[in-house]
Amino acid sequence: MKILRYLLVYRRFLLIVLTPLLLLPLPLVIKTKEAECAYTLFVIAIFWLTEALPLAVSALLPAFMFPLFGIMGSKQVASAYFKDFHLLLIGVICLATSIEKWNLHKRVALKMVMLVGVNPAWLMLGFMVSCAFLSMWLSNTSAAAMVMPIVEAVAQQIIRAEAEADELEMSCSNGSTNPALELDENIGEYENPDWKEKEKQQNLPPTEAERKSRKDKYSGIFKVMCLCVAYSATIGGLTTITGTSTNLIFTEHFNSRYPGCQCINFGSWFILSIPIAVIILLLSWVWLQWLFLGFDFKNMFRCGKKKTSREEASSKVIQEEYKKLGPISYPETVTLVLFILMTLLWFTRDPGFIPGWSSLFPKYKSYITDSTAALVIGLLFFIIPAKTLPRTSNGENTVFDYTPLITWKEFQSCMPWEIAILVGGGFALADGCEVSKLSEWVASKLTPLGSLPLWLVILISCLIVTSVTEVASNPATITIFLPILSPLAEAIHVNPLFILIPATLCTSFAFLLPVANPANAIVFSYGHLTIMDMVKAGLGINIIGVAVVMLAIMTWIVPIFDLYTYPSWVPNIPTTNGTGL
Repeated sequence: MKILRYLLVYRRFLLIVLTPLLLLPLPLVIKTKEAECAYTLFVIAIFWLTEALPLAVSALLPAFMFPLFGIMGSKQVASAYFKDFHLLLIGVICLATSIEKWNLHKRVALKMVMLVGVNPAWLMLGFMVSCAFLSMWLSNTSAAAMVMPIVEAVAQQIIRAEAEADELEMSCSNGSTNPALELDENIGEYENPDWKEKEKQQNLPPTEAERKSRKDKYSGIFKVMCLCVAYSATIGGLTTITGTSTNLIFTEHFNSRYPGCQCINFGSWFILSIPIAVIILLLSWVWLQWLFLGFDFKNMFRCGKKKTSREEASSKVIQEEYKKLGPISYPETVTLVLFILMTLLWFTRDPGFIPGWSSLFPKYKSYITDSTAALVIGLLFFIIPAKTLPRTSNGENTVFDYTPLITWKEFQSCMPWEIAILVGGGFALADGCEVSKLSEWVASKLTPLGSLPLWLVILISCLIVTSVTEVASNPATITIFLPILSPLAEAIHVNPLFILIPATLCTSFAFLLPVANPANAIVFSYGHLTIMDMVKAGLGINIIGVAVVMLAIMTWIVPIFDLYTYPSWVPNIPTTNGTGL
């Protein structure tokens, strides 16, 4: 028992020490660059999957392992750690910092909920839509953390109103108030010999089954509210390149591996993913309702129905929270304008069906990317003052302390440096696989998969990444699988987007466990959910997500990228390799 206790305490240290030692025979026995690169890849993948070291620390291993093995020079590896992706991330985080600092996210979330109404079903949909919208532009974690306190306050008011209504109902049934005795037309009923029996039944205290039913109803409200925030934060992140780190990693990997394409940009990704996100969001809404509250379709769409006590309580809480924000302030207005401007610049840079603003620079059109627009707007947050110039009573301007919309310290506190380094490590691994010819070897071994139907290959890859991402972080999962799936697509001679797009989307489907992603952990920390609640709900949404992605990649995504045509921008990789690995 003592040895077992020591193993449990020092399991992380043992994992860090034993993993490289156990895998060491691979480069020692098979003395090729492919084997040495594979050794590095396996060590880092195990560290990422088990989180034996922090993700960013593990991502730094290629920086010294590749030079030691002679795969890449130190300067060449270092250049992979900072790319166009990081500039895009900096611009987006500037926007996110300003939105969080000036509480624009709360105003947007509460306004959306007020628009859909306070019926429990519509209230839930309102929170899902508002959280998903915020997650399109902020990180999934930030969106869940912002919306969850509002949801908690509303759910508490619903439960309080329900409890008061139940107490009133019980007091009426116990005889403290009996409206029937005050109505003349109902007196005849009490002249019936059975009236005493009826009264006796009404005065009975609630049974154990009734108490359990009420308790389940209260806990169900908390559960469904928490889950709708966690899942909608993840679903909303699918829609934009900047919505989640997996989309950013895929975009940079794809554009780096296939520089002749450059077909994945903010506009094209939004067009292909917004229908997927909307369908998954609506089906998840129906699934969660049916699972925890019961889906009452008839009452949801009844017009002119009087509000219940819990609906009145919910409406009051939301309105009070919105009033606390006061009128929209100057910094909020500027942030909103810059947010709209950044979005317009992304969409209109190179929309495809019409010339974009990048065509104004014909000589340098390929030089401009989404990160260019993000940086231009991001820098404005450090320039535009957070306060208007005050005036005295006689109309003259007075001197005031200049403070920008955001400061560098505020930006640093929001910047996800771990993700930035993790992505850089992924780029270094991808470059190492190319230089060492490991990608070519993997492609040659995956060629037999070409005999399988294409839809089956896509489904298998989706199911694999969906399973792995439940126990590993989303960025680590996509970073591991992109260098494997790209050669797979080339080996079976199909458009790489056919496999890479579904795999990237399915990497975000971490719905089963609290540790699967930070948004799940945030809502689980409120104490209203059990692990089985999340597993039961998440399993259904995982199935919904994979099914919708499969439908999308076989239908409306095909004409967007002409997927059935093998593109000329894919490099020709030989199908045989004499390395002996």
